[in-house]
Amino acid sequence: MSAALPPFPRPQENVGPLELLQLGTGTDEDEPCLRADAARNRARLLEAAERLVAEHGAAALTMEAVATAACVGKGTVFRRFGDRTGLLAALLDHSERKFQAALLSGPPPLGPGAPPVERLRAFGCALLDRSVDKLELLLAGEPSAERRHAFPPRRFLHQHVTLLLREAVPDADCELLAHTLMAYLDAPLIHHLTEQRGLPTERVRAGWLDLVARVTRTESPARGSESPATEPTA
Repeated sequence: MSAALPPFPRPQENVGPLELLQLGTGTDEDEPCLRADAARNRARLLEAAERLVAEHGAAALTMEAVATAACVGKGTVFRRFGDRTGLLAALLDHSERKFQAALLSGPPPLGPGAPPVERLRAFGCALLDRSVDKLELLLAGEPSAERRHAFPPRRFLHQHVTLLLREAVPDADCELLAHTLMAYLDAPLIHHLTEQRGLPTERVRAGWLDLVARVTRTESPARGSESPATEPTA
């Protein structure tokens, strides 16, 4: 008969409130005295870039295409973002900031105010919807394997899930369980399941709810009765 498992470790018990972990793009947006017209121009360029990705995919995202869509000179786009890599980073940063803000201060169940298991359900559903909606952009900006778990936005999301798990299942190794839950929501896996395997998003969402129920030792919500996640506004 195998020996009993040792008690789960309880690392980082003094973890404080979550703070925004932003990518940082090195653009004018990071300057404290950004002029209002520069901010509007930058937002206009990002909106044009988001439309291009939504309509034609990330492969169509070039500096020239963004300039044409925004009705500005190509030099304006290069001055604002540097190159295509900088533009992709700015788009991802824009999306990530909205999602982080929704987790920290948005309405429940995605934001504070709901029980931890409800927030976990809402978190996964919202992140899944975001991944499906911006899949090509997320894949284009996917960090390399050695950077994936140290990437600031992913560290933020992992910490968020860890803290919710500590409320829901305090006797578990929540730091490791958070990695398991986050792996289910990886953009490459979502791409494989929805694009390559052709699974409907609803089935992937149901799998997330089932996984949360098993990890937290709770009942899965009845199909169609779970609290909807409040998505970040555009």
